[in-house]
Order: sequence, then C-alpha cells, then structure tokens
Amino acid sequence: MPAPERIPSRSLTGTDPLTLLAEGELTVLGQIRGASNAALYCTVALDGEEAACVYKPVAGEQPLWDFPDGTLAGREVAAYRISEATGWDLVPPTVLRDGPYGEGMCQLWIDVLPERGENGEDGETGEDGETGEDGAPPMLALVEEGEPGEGWKAVVRAEIGEGRTALLVHADDERLRRMAVLDAVINNGDRKGGHLLPAPDGRIYGIDHGVTFNADDKLRTLLWGWAGEPLTAEAAEVVERLADRLAPGSLLVTRLAELITEAEIEALRGRVARLRETGRHPEPSGQWPSIPWPPV
Repeated sequence: MPAPERIPSRSLTGTDPLTLLAEGELTVLGQIRGASNAALYCTVALDGEEAACVYKPVAGEQPLWDFPDGTLAGREVAAYRISEATGWDLVPPTVLRDGPYGEGMCQLWIDVLPERGENGEDGETGEDGETGEDGAPPMLALVEEGEPGEGWKAVVRAEIGEGRTALLVHADDERLRRMAVLDAVINNGDRKGGHLLPAPDGRIYGIDHGVTFNADDKLRTLLWGWAGEPLTAEAAEVVERLADRLAPGSLLVTRLAELITEAEIEALRGRVARLRETGRHPEPSGQWPSIPWPPV
C-alpha cells in the first residue's frame, strides 16, 4: 500500500468526534510507514463532516509474549477512556469499530506543530500554552556538558557515539507532567518522544498506547524528570477522582471491562491507590529498562 497523501485538517463544527469516528464512512488513503503494526491513514465522513484519522486493525497486530490477553486496539481505547476520565484530554478521541480490514482502533488524526529550535533556547510557552507562529518549543534535548538549564529536567545520561555521552533532558512543562501521571496510571510501557504530539492549539497529545495496562509493572518512559517528586495539587485531585470512578460497578469500569481484563483493571486500581497514598511520581524500580528503545 502506498504512503498516504496528507489531506487538510478540518475543524469539526457539529458532529461529536466520537460519533464521527464510530459511525462515519471510513476510507483508507494509505499506510503509515515505520509502525511496527498495521497503521492506516484514513478519512472518516458523516453528515457532511470529514476528518483525518488513524485506523489500526486488530488483524494487523503482531503477537506480544508479555501482553498475551486482549488487543493493542482495545488497550488504545482504554487509554483514551482513562485520559477522558482525568479531564486532561491527553489522548485524541479514540473508538473501537469495524472497518475495511475488520475491527480495529480508530483515532482522530492530530496535526503536529513543528518544534522550533533544537537546543531549547527559546523554549518558553505562554500561560495558555500557546507557542506562536514560530513552532512549538522542544520537548526533548541532549546536553553534552554540564547540567540541564532552567526549564529542563534530567532523565538519563546516554552514549552518543565516539566515546561521548550526553544528558537526555525533557522540558519542565506542566503538560508533560500531566502526561507522566497518565503514563503511571495506565502503566505505559512505551512512552517515546515520537509519541508526544504538540498540536497547533497548544495541547500536547499522547499516542500509541497499545502496550499499556499490563498487570505487571511495565512503566518505560522518557518522562522520568519528576520521579520521586510530590504530585501537583491538581494531579492529586485527579488521582482522587480516578479512585472514585474506578469503583467496582462504575460506568468507567464497565466500559474498561470490554477492553482489558479483570486482572488489568484490578492492577489499574492498585496503581491509582499507590499514587494516592504516596502523593508522589513513581521512580524506576531498577528491575527492567526504564527507558523505551528506541527512545524516539
């Protein structure tokens, strides 16, 4: 299948994005190259509205020995449900639906604002998160000498070739900090830099949540900069609400039960309970690689 030709992004004016994704006519335009599983670039149209989206059919998933239950598509939708429950809207609207290649995940396409600069010199945003016409400030950087400057959080020192090392850092950005909390909740095993999308409206979206919700601790992320630090007051309130919404028999749990296993839901409750009790961002356990590979 050829690489997709981009289509202009259109703002939805009257149709709920979830309704459009679930009920609209899905047209495959091409394949997204570089994905480890089938990922198709599509349009979805309903009642005169049209939007770009990503469709990942279950039939195109590669088996994972450490995720033997459920599907990548189901976990992607579950991640959206949790994101929606936080009120942060960190994951684009996502549904499970039938498509040209069978049941799969369908997610609203996010146009990405190119990053400005490469070293973070101008990496500041306004109070509303807007980045202006020059692009989004960098989220990740490598510092070869010294410590990260103001506005950056250290992650890990890595070899970059020819006997040289550099410190991997990420922006000390409240939007990324919310993402770090979401990843801790959903047990994200693959938070790479390429899975963070700065949008023109100032939001940062997270995508590719197929390896989440494992009952075992699998957290691997580039957002370790706040490890061990207290949660913000906002995040603590979100965790408190999540604990209530994950009570047995709740609407959220009923929806999650269609997507992930009972053991995974119980482990989800446990992670939320630990965040609630400690009031701190988790730290790497040291029992497995804490950084995904490749990191970008």
